[in-house]
Amino acid sequence: MTRPIARVLALLEILQSGGTRTVAELAGRLDVDERTVRRYAEHLVDLDIPVRSVRGRYGGYRLAPGYRMPPLMLSDEEALAVLLGLVAGRRAGLITTSVAAVESAAAKVRRVLPETLGRRLDALLETADFTAPARKALSAEAEVLLTVAEAARDRHPIRLAYLAGHGGGSERVVHPYGVVAHSGRWYLTGFDSVGGEVRTFRVDRIKSAEPRPGTFEAPEDFDPAERVLTALAETPYRHDVSVRIQAPPEEIRAVFPPSVAILETDGEWVLARIRAQRLDWIPSRLAALDRPFVIERPAELRDLVGALAARLAERAR
Repeated sequence: MTRPIARVLALLEILQSGGTRTVAELAGRLDVDERTVRRYAEHLVDLDIPVRSVRGRYGGYRLAPGYRMPPLMLSDEEALAVLLGLVAGRRAGLITTSVAAVESAAAKVRRVLPETLGRRLDALLETADFTAPARKALSAEAEVLLTVAEAARDRHPIRLAYLAGHGGGSERVVHPYGVVAHSGRWYLTGFDSVGGEVRTFRVDRIKSAEPRPGTFEAPEDFDPAERVLTALAETPYRHDVSVRIQAPPEEIRAVFPPSVAILETDGEWVLARIRAQRLDWIPSRLAALDRPFVIERPAELRDLVGALAARLAERAR
């Protein structure tokens, strides 16, 4: 289904074709009711686009005579930044619109570029490859993402209809502190009225977001990105791993990032607490550190490390 922002732009496209369009005609072409058409027209007026209301039996809306959207003027570097941003965002899974919307946006930018510059950018996009695999695009609605981001910026509460990982639905009022992109997903972090504490929500699981009246104050020095990483690291998993490592925290972070492990420093040793669904990936990362370590739990991890050590010794021989 076309989203509200896309429909407002679609209304502008129709009006730019010329003439007066009746409200009924516009409603039919946009697949909305007539009241919504009037609201979209008001949005365009708010953007300083000269939409004129025509009264009478055959009245409706039209653009002021002679009005045309200004051409898109981009330097070589600006055009490269826009197109690469679209490509990178799509591959990272962070663009919440459809693939068709991304390709349409890229095509529109491409059409207004000078021919020479367009050919050069085509060459880059056709030959560029990436070492990181493409992530699957998420199903988060663009309108939901924009709504929660706006509420976080303006410090307005929002009512969320949320679907938890176990499939249970709930409604809650949240004071949104920030929106964070991490590993191909969008997250919202803020104070949750249901739990009475700061929580992190996956945006693709938010089924609807409705701004509520009032304002709130966010805690001073609150870091949304740090909070999201901590929440992910504390998420319950099958295994609760505790390993003491004799290495500086920055070295440990190279193999156990904040989303994976919580670190606690104790003199020359650092306690790494990891929650994991599987243990088979941990021994190789400990070996990559090449630092003394002591496995406190679980015992199964000791067996896996011993097996890896035996395989390495055998291969070395």
